[in-house]
Amino acid sequence: MDTVVVPSETRYAKSGDVHIAYQVVGHGPLDLVFVMGWVSSIDWFWAEPRVARFLRRLASFSRLILFDKRGTGLSDRVAELPTLEQRMDDVRAVMDAANCGRAALFGISEGAAMCAVFAATYPERTAALAIYGGYAKRLWDPEYPWAPTPAERQQFFDAIEQGWGGVVDLDTLAPSTIGDEQFRRWWAAYLRRSASPGAALALARMNTEIDLRAILPTIRVPTLILHRAGDLDIDVGGARYLAERISGAKYVELPGGDHLVFVGDQEAILWEVEVFLTGALPVPEADRVLATLVITGIVGAAATAVRLGDQAWGEIVAAHDAMVREHLARFRGREVKTTIGGFLATFDGPARAIRCAYAIVEDARALGLAVRAGLHAGECENVGGELGGVALQIAERVFDRARPGEVVVSSTVKDLVAGSGIAFEDVEARLLTGPASGWRLHRVVHGPRPARAVAALAEGEAARPPAALSRREREVAILVARGLSNRQVAAELSISPATVERHVANVLGKLGFHSRAQVAAWAVAHDLLRAEIG
Repeated sequence: MDTVVVPSETRYAKSGDVHIAYQVVGHGPLDLVFVMGWVSSIDWFWAEPRVARFLRRLASFSRLILFDKRGTGLSDRVAELPTLEQRMDDVRAVMDAANCGRAALFGISEGAAMCAVFAATYPERTAALAIYGGYAKRLWDPEYPWAPTPAERQQFFDAIEQGWGGVVDLDTLAPSTIGDEQFRRWWAAYLRRSASPGAALALARMNTEIDLRAILPTIRVPTLILHRAGDLDIDVGGARYLAERISGAKYVELPGGDHLVFVGDQEAILWEVEVFLTGALPVPEADRVLATLVITGIVGAAATAVRLGDQAWGEIVAAHDAMVREHLARFRGREVKTTIGGFLATFDGPARAIRCAYAIVEDARALGLAVRAGLHAGECENVGGELGGVALQIAERVFDRARPGEVVVSSTVKDLVAGSGIAFEDVEARLLTGPASGWRLHRVVHGPRPARAVAALAEGEAARPPAALSRREREVAILVARGLSNRQVAAELSISPATVERHVANVLGKLGFHSRAQVAAWAVAHDLLRAEIG
């Protein structure tokens, strides 16, 4: 078993700073991304004849793309647990590296959850969705009784801690292999090569937090759901739940008790997948996608504008807008429109959306502004270039319930960022009305990124006089505070962008700052925005 013949070269895609190992097998007309659940090791797939036969069968009618999720197998180990959002980004990165514009997705167990989020978020890149052994929620709930209880999940966690390196949970995952010693040895080696004990346990705990119930109706691509009736790991009731809530989904229930897709009667599964994927699959509607909506607003904008006057207020708003757009670019947000003192933006990932909203609220304080933000994730409609739909209405209700300095999210957003490290506090007393009545609200209770001094200027920073800067540096600082980019500052002062960049670095260094927002707040504190550039 130590000699493994891998039919394809293992390559690496870059997803952010993380290298993702992937393989491409076959030359079929259809691109098919296969996403294994929990942990994986793509090289070690090929060491077991049943697994190799299953994958080669998929590659017989497709160009099969395999990969190890971050933190597992041959991909980079990571300091923090990957969220669904990050793993979805890994799919995108692998597709790009494999020159794949649009693909069918075949997700297994937890991999099915990731594929479902991807299909809802990127319908234009998803030809179809096939789910095997999937679920909407991984922990028992009165409204979702098919998931294991906390005590049952703890038993699984204990099994990982006490038995990693051996045959962990195989009697549940594949009861038909109890007497197959060769397969059991392969499984133990596969787990060891897929993840360390700590990583496997952490991933299992994070998967327990998955809850996709709210996004299921937003999946619009052709969907096939397969499940074995006697699956001991994922109750078949969960698969039926998926089929009832994904519009137009085809549901096929098969006999058997094995959860592992390549164990038992794999031919029945492969036949269903091939027939479904090689049929005539329509291009999904590109004007309906799952997105996270962020609405921000300056508290008391109208009253502040009257108090300060048009010129001073215009300067502060310019600095605010530049700061918001800087964060939108950093977190891959898309500006939809501006309002009086606020923004509406969309994101393809909820954790990035929360971090962006938090950064905006935090940096606004340095400008002397109180900003609030509301977030909701749902299906958005694009009609004539205008964003609309119930999701937008709910996002507006969430925003209405946010107080000055708060980032408030709907329960849908909270459920989608499991494992991100972002902490929340319930604010259910602020009831939503209209289409969102009865929905729970949650407030971000501490920073989803390292605390920064820009939350407020320290007295010593505010007291640093303009004389600390040269005349040219003061000119640059005033233009930066007014919201101009380096290129715009260069045009205003008739100097090169490189020179502006050097001056900005000097300003930050002399004032002890690390953001343009702090420079803007410093300029406001010293009444420099009324200064003329000469």
